[in-house]
Amino acid sequence: MEIKDLTKAEEQLMQIIWQIEKGFVKDVMDYLPEPKPAYNTVSTIIRILETKGFIGHEAFGKSHQYYPLISREDYKRHATEKLLDNYFENSVESMFSFFVKEEKLDLSDVDEILKMINKIKNRPR
Repeated sequence: MEIKDLTKAEEQLMQIIWQIEKGFVKDVMDYLPEPKPAYNTVSTIIRILETKGFIGHEAFGKSHQYYPLISREDYKRHATEKLLDNYFENSVESMFSFFVKEEKLDLSDVDEILKMINKIKNRPR
């Protein structure tokens, strides 16, 4: 299944739904920072997320309890692949050097990355 892109507002609500795992619109509203958008706005965005296949619902009378259909990990993979493709010509090296140049990595980050690389290099083939 192809994962669709999310707008900033859709992604903000998805982050909450992933966090709470199941909830009604009012539950999602509780996690939004002030100033909170209107209830109807949140409800509309949630219905869009459902149309895009990100969430499902269980009906309780006229109320719907929503839950994720796409995991945070799957969306993270999609977003990372899109970032790599659109901005770094599918080059992890190019992305890594960008973060280094922008000083987004400190020595402990680099050390952790090197440990991961060494684990991969030492795996039996």
